[in-house]
Amino acid sequence: MRLLFFFFSLPNQNPLPTPPIPPPSPLVAAAAAAYSNSEISVGAVIPTEDGLASRFWIKFRRESVLSLYSPFVVCLASGSLEIDTFRHCIAQDVHFLKAFAQAYELAEDCADDDDAKLAISKLRKGVLEALKLHNSFVQEWGLDFVKECPINSATLKYTEFVLATASGKVEGLKAPGKLDTPFEKTKIAAYTLGAMTPCMRLYAFLGKELEAVLDPSEHDHPYKKWIGNYSSEGFQATTLQTEDLLDKLSVSLTGEELNIIEKLYHQAMKLEIEFFYAQTLTQPTVIPLSKEHDPARDRLMMFSDFDLTCTVVDSSAILAEIAIVTAPKSDQNQPEGQITRMSSSELRNTWGELSQQYTEEYEQCIESMLPSKKEEFNYETLHTALEKLSDFEKRANSRVIESGVLKGLNFEDIKRAGERLILQDGCTNFLQKIVKDENLNANVHLLSYCWCGDLIRAAFSSGDLDVVNIHANELSFQESVSTGEIIMEVQSPIDKIEAFDKIIQGCSDDKRNLTVYIGDSVGDLLCLLKADIGIVIGSSSSLRTVGDHYGVSFVPLFPGLVKKQKEYGADGSCCIWKGQSGILYTASGWDDIHALFLGH
Repeated sequence: MRLLFFFFSLPNQNPLPTPPIPPPSPLVAAAAAAYSNSEISVGAVIPTEDGLASRFWIKFRRESVLSLYSPFVVCLASGSLEIDTFRHCIAQDVHFLKAFAQAYELAEDCADDDDAKLAISKLRKGVLEALKLHNSFVQEWGLDFVKECPINSATLKYTEFVLATASGKVEGLKAPGKLDTPFEKTKIAAYTLGAMTPCMRLYAFLGKELEAVLDPSEHDHPYKKWIGNYSSEGFQATTLQTEDLLDKLSVSLTGEELNIIEKLYHQAMKLEIEFFYAQTLTQPTVIPLSKEHDPARDRLMMFSDFDLTCTVVDSSAILAEIAIVTAPKSDQNQPEGQITRMSSSELRNTWGELSQQYTEEYEQCIESMLPSKKEEFNYETLHTALEKLSDFEKRANSRVIESGVLKGLNFEDIKRAGERLILQDGCTNFLQKIVKDENLNANVHLLSYCWCGDLIRAAFSSGDLDVVNIHANELSFQESVSTGEIIMEVQSPIDKIEAFDKIIQGCSDDKRNLTVYIGDSVGDLLCLLKADIGIVIGSSSSLRTVGDHYGVSFVPLFPGLVKKQKEYGADGSCCIWKGQSGILYTASGWDDIHALFLGH
């Protein structure tokens, strides 16, 4: 058990808390032309953290992740995207540009600041120049693909949204013709930038992400120029300039008006997701995994760790805080017949000593497991090495029981703490959708070192996830008060893999299993590697160190999917997820996992 204690103050009354290389997109050309003569520092490609646009971008990270993991973008990044699909997307970009040019014109008319007018004018001129390039695209491809690809519903929704915003059709705002003051008109300019800036930032983000997965030696990638335009310093700088303009236009707005801009920004991000998922693909795609799932044939076996995989704080910290907050003061006499408890000060000291000893011995144990030189991946060799860690975890748990620090915890206190436990962003939403999707035939299991399975059950009951199977240790209770004993079920890497294997073996053989394990620590390694798909959340240095020394490869999830898409044959037969390959995928959060399995 990882002894990580976060002592925080709780109120006493409630202690528990191969086609031809395509031309650049018109939108790229627009951006490049918009500020070709401006004095922008092209090296500064990251927006400032305190800017309005930057805050919104960070807040709505989920939408950018879902766009990145769309089948269209993954196929484009891999170079396997069919050219007709790409042409259709470019045609939609032209429809976008026409709407953007009109919206900029309306916004420029509303702005009452000369600098703002000039900045908006430059953006609009860049769009108009890009539209002129359309004729050259027609000549290069030999057809007017815009006429052959009429505007689709997703593009129409976004363009109508942008134009409606630029026309002042925003909730709580007067129509442009009825605005009383120049300041009221200026709000429309700010609202318009709020609806258009997300598109710029998203494409700048996609450009950098796709550039990072390009193989420098792959000179025949059909979309390399397209990616290069969006990742270019010019486009990145233009995006920053657009965000800076939004920030400046918003300076004098009230909190309520800023909330309106936030809603417009968020709506634009959601419309971008719809745009990418609306692109028609006739080719097989590696994601989302649910697309190829046949309920008559397949079963999804989803496994996850709990502490710091699902949670923000380790469960031992929660139990420690409950014990300390509810413990008697040193000068209090404890009632007869009740389980004798340490005082709060004694508990705090004991927890601290246990934590320090655990940390020091854990580091020593990890060091002793490492071979003198890095080895090639061998699952059995790693299994043997992790037996040392299993022995260590059992000794550490024995010390916790012997110390008596878990004595006297009230079951209701634990339950309330679990119900209020903060889970990682996206975790609950993903698991809810997985268990409710009958087509997936999903079985969800949590394998945890947590000392108290009731804490986990309470955490998931509040998210309507009672169907999740919990495999953890249990506190022993006497009349709803813990005795300090722990009923040990899962306390080591070996226990976890044995439970994993037992669950799989207990499945009927009428369906084909796809096994997935999500974890964050060394204790999860065997399960991560045994599963068909092992996904690591977080950045545990000990996990990386042990994995590296035993030949495990850690591959970021998005580049891994792009590689899989390249291997995906016309019939899908070349893309096989297989356990014990020595490859683990790393994800920055649950939104990445959601996109992998479910799409948007």
